[in-house]
Amino acid sequence: MKSSVIPDDLIRARLTADLPHWALKDGALERVYQTNGWKSTLMVVNAIGHLAEAAWHHPDIHASWPSVKVRLNTHDSGGITEKDFALATQIEKMITWRPGSEGGALEGTPDDPRYAYILPDA
Repeated sequence: MKSSVIPDDLIRARLTADLPHWALKDGALERVYQTNGWKSTLMVVNAIGHLAEAAWHHPDIHASWPSVKVRLNTHDSGGITEKDFALATQIEKMITWRPGSEGGALEGTPDDPRYAYILPDA
């Protein structure tokens, strides 16, 4: 079943409000995650792959040594739909999750650049 395409002005407003590190680029929602090297890149790609397969909605992913670029659009609808926003939201939650900032039993990685696998957004 085809999903309704969201107009560009609404896409931009939603990105500003809900996904500020994502952008509308060439007909897709796009986000680049800066990583701390190849092992980190592979962890990010695999996490995104798990979410995409579970959702049955598959992004374009470009993996390189220092980064992972994710692009989402709904090909069979010819644009960006609610599916893309829903998956982008889940990806953002998973990739940016830092348990150490929440308190609780999980410490998170040490506050040392040697252990960072996702670098902070500029």
